[in-house]
Amino acid sequence: MRGGMRVALGGTFDPVHDGHRKLFERAFELGDVTVGLTTDELAPKTRHTDRYVRPYEERESDLRRELSALAPENREFTVLPLEEPTGIATEARFDYLVVSPETREGGERVNTIRREKGLEPLELVVVDHVPAEDGERISSTRIVRGEIDEHGNLTPEAAGREPARERL
Repeated sequence: MRGGMRVALGGTFDPVHDGHRKLFERAFELGDVTVGLTTDELAPKTRHTDRYVRPYEERESDLRRELSALAPENREFTVLPLEEPTGIATEARFDYLVVSPETREGGERVNTIRREKGLEPLELVVVDHVPAEDGERISSTRIVRGEIDEHGNLTPEAAGREPARERL
């Protein structure tokens, strides 16, 4: 680490989209970034819908490519496996936790755990959703369903990805 603030954020990032990129950009504005990437065991438990999630290695490879493209020269990033929802952010070494509106509650839980451990709470930085072409938010689930692409463009001709249970 080159000094300065240390920023944590977490997710499944399957696939990475413009909403995620906005989170990453904000995180890099604040400092060096550590991304907790949900393990194959945790990922299905954090989904609101039952859908196939690509293996950790594939998601990590894509995530590293995205972070490399977005990281300013004066910033470093690390990707760590996230085995529980509050994961890495309950460790002492962070200053900020970047969250989206729907993961803000998880951020509050992280701070409760930090206080119980005698650690300073993290400053929660909430980054708003990025709207898709139709005004609804961009989400990985919508992309996987074939509704939109990673930039929020409507894709009526896309077939989408099947749920895990339909795969043989």
